[in-house]
Amino acid sequence: MTKNPSTPQRAIERWSALRWSGLFAALTIATLLVHGYHPLAEDGGLYVAGVELTLNRSLFPHFTEFVSAHMHYSIFAPVVASITKLTHLPLLGVLLLIELLSIVLMLTGARAVLRRITHNECAQLAGIATVAALWTVPIAGTSLLLMDPYITARSLSTPLSLWAIAFAFDDWRINRRSLTGCVVTIALAAAFHPLMAGYALGLILVLRILRIRHKTLALVGLALLIIAATAILQAHAPAESAAVVLAAKSRYYWFLSQWHWYELFGLIAPLLVLVALRRSRFEVDANKARLCNAAILYGCFAAALALVFAHESYQAHIVARLQPLRAFLVIYLMMFLLLGAWLQQVFERLASRSSARQYTRYAMVPILLGAAVAMFIVQRDQFAASPHIELPWRLRQNPNPWVGAFLWCRDNTPPDALLALNAHYITTDGEDAQTFRAIALRSALPDFSKDGGEAAIRPRLADEWATGFTAQLDLDQQTTPELHAHLDPYGIGWVILRTNSPAVLSCPYRNDVLKVCQLGP
Repeated sequence: MTKNPSTPQRAIERWSALRWSGLFAALTIATLLVHGYHPLAEDGGLYVAGVELTLNRSLFPHFTEFVSAHMHYSIFAPVVASITKLTHLPLLGVLLLIELLSIVLMLTGARAVLRRITHNECAQLAGIATVAALWTVPIAGTSLLLMDPYITARSLSTPLSLWAIAFAFDDWRINRRSLTGCVVTIALAAAFHPLMAGYALGLILVLRILRIRHKTLALVGLALLIIAATAILQAHAPAESAAVVLAAKSRYYWFLSQWHWYELFGLIAPLLVLVALRRSRFEVDANKARLCNAAILYGCFAAALALVFAHESYQAHIVARLQPLRAFLVIYLMMFLLLGAWLQQVFERLASRSSARQYTRYAMVPILLGAAVAMFIVQRDQFAASPHIELPWRLRQNPNPWVGAFLWCRDNTPPDALLALNAHYITTDGEDAQTFRAIALRSALPDFSKDGGEAAIRPRLADEWATGFTAQLDLDQQTTPELHAHLDPYGIGWVILRTNSPAVLSCPYRNDVLKVCQLGP
């Protein structure tokens, strides 16, 4: 058979499936070791509490909506609960397996995209490794990470969306399986996280439109249609109550006017990088150019929507609630993939002497190691009081004093107990954003940070959230009569305080930082 002369030599000399399997296994372990794993922290704790409620409906009898609200739009909790029941494994063990699966799914999806961009497998590996090294990088000022060091619905929706984007490159008239693959993967992503899948779908639509003859007209028409729908939505949204406005304004990252200069730079920089990459050379240049163009156009449009329709001064924040800047998660992902692959090819072109050419496959190693070390340092700083990798079977050995207090509550308070703790506990230094409900399996009054996010997205929770977190402000500085005055109306039985709190109560648990005290009978 005659070889196609237009086919690059690297397209013929493929790495074996076994070699790639080994590389994916190594990168999966490296990703976990560099970025850590904290299953009950941050948003991970919110999702885990939902799974725990699905497994045991008697949990969290008070303020249950703050646990179950996100479950109405996602299959995450029932899927994880079903796996736990079917395997008879502990929930924390299942979560660790899902974490490993999500990493593998993400890395293989990254290669699926890069295979459409370049035949150079060293460049593919460099792009994949770049994503792995920068796994937990913040996405501008959106309060999102590229991927989280804990399990949420995004842990599955993002890799599935990446696979859908890969399928979107193919000619669907010739390859119907790619069309099916795109539809199935984006539908699965939407089943786990509708909002994030919706923004991935936006990039897919732009990619597909750039393939047609009258693409400019189609893009302008689509943009005008979205702008008109957004304007009508914003104009007809009813005025919000004071509690709903407070919840919305507590999410400063919804509003570009509240961003710091470096967060705005994080919005502009990836677009500039993509502009530069647009002019670079890849083997499959049409796909690379189309992806860069799609990401640039999509990013500019998302930023424009946020700038025009998401203002904290508006009487309604319905568009801000949709968080259009979350579209930048897939833009960052595309940028890192292309940037890593391009840098590898630059090094290969610079090594013109044959004696040096054999070493070019390792040229990216120092850069990737530097990025990984920087990310490791950042993650250790973020979770300084907790183990870097919180293994399921070592939960009780966690040295974090907050985790110790929460575990004591789980073991020694009634299942229907309602507890109070400082409204800002989740952002307290040394707490490491470990979530009370997921660890203690007990109900709690709403906190400012995580429950505030639920109230901001779901306005029906705003009144309960506002009164709940207000009752818990400055608990550690209150005397016993003041605690009773603020907390007795809610029937609080137990309260978690700093050890130096002036309140005189019966406190059967105490460590160097906290004490758990009985407030009610």
